[in-house]
Amino acid sequence: MDKLVLSDIRNKSILVTGAGRGIGKRLALGLAQAGARVGLLSRSQAELDLAKLEIEQAGGNALRLRADVRDLEQLMAAVDRMKVVLGSVDGLVAAAGVLGPVGPLLSNRPKEWAETLDINLLGVVNSVRAVLPRLVEKRSGKIVVIVCGGAGHPRPNFAVYAATKAAVTRFVECVAEEVSGDNVQINCVAPGRAYTHMTDEILRAGEENAGANEIAEARQVRIDGGTPAEKQIALVAFLTSPRSNHISGKLVESTDDWKRFEKENMRPELFTLRRVQRM
Repeated sequence: MDKLVLSDIRNKSILVTGAGRGIGKRLALGLAQAGARVGLLSRSQAELDLAKLEIEQAGGNALRLRADVRDLEQLMAAVDRMKVVLGSVDGLVAAAGVLGPVGPLLSNRPKEWAETLDINLLGVVNSVRAVLPRLVEKRSGKIVVIVCGGAGHPRPNFAVYAATKAAVTRFVECVAEEVSGDNVQINCVAPGRAYTHMTDEILRAGEENAGANEIAEARQVRIDGGTPAEKQIALVAFLTSPRSNHISGKLVESTDDWKRFEKENMRPELFTLRRVQRM
């Protein structure tokens, strides 16, 4: 990872939701290794304990915050505690999410749709609402929202998951314009495929529900691990550092040539939900 980016986020206090496992835990470990003070937020105390232990064994600094992203009051209390214990709240990485029902729309149960919408969409909205006042008040801060597969392209048999990621992307674009005068930047990151519990969920669903392409990709990810963690962490570290102050309201993939963004201004229509091609 770029040493300059590492120095830029050192001693920054960053809240990571969904930090108990999956992409959220991977990013929390990476940011802590880069020197950030990390607020670990999850519903599972056992997962929080393990993540904190791993970070501290590697010489990092982490605070456990047990909360449900569907509950705004719990999130606001977690942010208040983070401010007291760590001294500040400088950023948010919103990674909490569930895969939701897998299969054709007509086979999905409405209750599963409602739960997925609550966690993947309203959970992000609540997380941003809890952190944003702190960032606006001090006129400085970064928000990164993780939008795995479905934000930029259709994903049959995963309709609710893809719909929530597309909705979150448009939400981020709107908020980015709202806070453009407050020196707060908010972006989406598509981290690429990674071997997580969701990979196993797809494989358990089987080809008849997930589809042949999804099963083939999941099997490959289980073998090779997917996108290297270093690429995912480096992108999120960049977007939580001052070197990305001119970038907001964008959807950036870990496979994009994002390093050139540091010295180039992007045309407004590029790297957004409405983009039709990379240029």
